[in-house]
Amino acid sequence: MTLYYSLVFALLVAEMTLFMLLIVPLPYTWKRKLFTFISESPLIAKLQYSLKITFIFILILFIDSVNRVYRVQIELASAKQSANGAAAVAGHERMEVQARKFYSQRNMYLCGFTLFLSLILNRTYTMILDVLRLEAKVKRYEGDPKAQGKEEIKLDRAEDAGEIGRLRNELTKKDKSIEALKKQCEGLQREYGVLGDQVAGQNTSPKKDR
Repeated sequence: MTLYYSLVFALLVAEMTLFMLLIVPLPYTWKRKLFTFISESPLIAKLQYSLKITFIFILILFIDSVNRVYRVQIELASAKQSANGAAAVAGHERMEVQARKFYSQRNMYLCGFTLFLSLILNRTYTMILDVLRLEAKVKRYEGDPKAQGKEEIKLDRAEDAGEIGRLRNELTKKDKSIEALKKQCEGLQREYGVLGDQVAGQNTSPKKDR
């Protein structure tokens, strides 16, 4: 197994371990603190960003392995249709093609399961956050004071990160619009002052002539 496929296998093992940790039953307070830390930690955010880039490369490896499996299938079909006089050579070639087929299929399954498990982990994480929010609402309705406060807001940050980014962009655009309006208003005030001076000059000039 090459180095990058070994790294893919290590990532697959890490994903399976993380999935087992996510489904382990924990007390409500422990689970809430754990997911609050995951949602707020900048290190976890950077790790998630780097993993997204890694999964893009794994997707490229998956497409390449599928292509290799297809080509090996074609070679295996052509090897089976070889001449009967070269049966020994054809048999040796078929063994080599079968070996390459096995490695190509192994790489395809390895990359495919890694990508599929990443989707499962993402969905499981989102569902656990939803369950924690619902439990917090139930506890608030029951009058539990520990369910109120900042922790629910912290849990919402993971899901609302994109919404916050969008609102910040809109706020930046509005600030720029306000600055443009301020400059236009200052220009209008200057023009109004100039016109006011001209009108005042015109009103005073007849009096001087008298």
